[in-house]
Amino acid sequence: MGSLHRRWSIAIAALLLAGCAHRPADDPADPLESVNRGMWTFNSKADQYVLKPVAKGYVAVTPSWAREGVTNFFSNLKYPTTIVNDFAQAKFARGMADTARFVVNSIYGVGGLVDVGTRVGLVKHDEDFGQTLGYWGVGEGWFLMLPLLGPSDNRDLVGLGADIFTNPVHYLPGRYDLPNYLTTYVLYYVNVRANLLPSDSLMESQFDTYLFIRTAYLEHRQALVYDGNPPPENFDTGEGADDTATPAPSKQGSPKH
Repeated sequence: MGSLHRRWSIAIAALLLAGCAHRPADDPADPLESVNRGMWTFNSKADQYVLKPVAKGYVAVTPSWAREGVTNFFSNLKYPTTIVNDFAQAKFARGMADTARFVVNSIYGVGGLVDVGTRVGLVKHDEDFGQTLGYWGVGEGWFLMLPLLGPSDNRDLVGLGADIFTNPVHYLPGRYDLPNYLTTYVLYYVNVRANLLPSDSLMESQFDTYLFIRTAYLEHRQALVYDGNPPPENFDTGEGADDTATPAPSKQGSPKH
């Protein structure tokens, strides 16, 4: 049974990654746009009537220092994912520094509630398996709008599944206990939404929020793949132009480690 499950997982991953190529963020591959827009409408209504009011109530009753502690705790809890993907991208010096940051915050930061690492000069990084795939040359493929989870693409959807296995929560006893599971993830997403409340006015000012989210997400992910230094896009489509995908950062235009 386990072997069959692994085979299906490999087949699904191969299907999702098939044909993935890099495209400019303002000209993405979005053949599912009509479906994605419908899902964006659903997500927006769920946010309007459920998540946003709960987030506002959470902010009203929770002091800022407590919300900061919750944010730090979840950030530290997920940090092994960053460490694993540091090494998967051959960023060995960064991987060692991020390991030190995780240890310092876990021990001296009371389980990550206090971000001691930043105070002692250990910079926070953000890496995941979607970025690792991009680092080694896998394109983003189609843009996707996931139910409740929001924007993604083929590459990041595969990465999302892989990152489950680098999250320490996956290995905790009782992780499938429904009350604990729901409490943990509800708190996580409510806290994330509360942190995003100041950006609501920017969203409300957009003529087409779907296009804004799509472009912003793809630009942000590309910047993460290239560590904030993406190569310039080649928009030359004339005869003899090079229509190949943008080189992977591990080759030409490799991000600095």
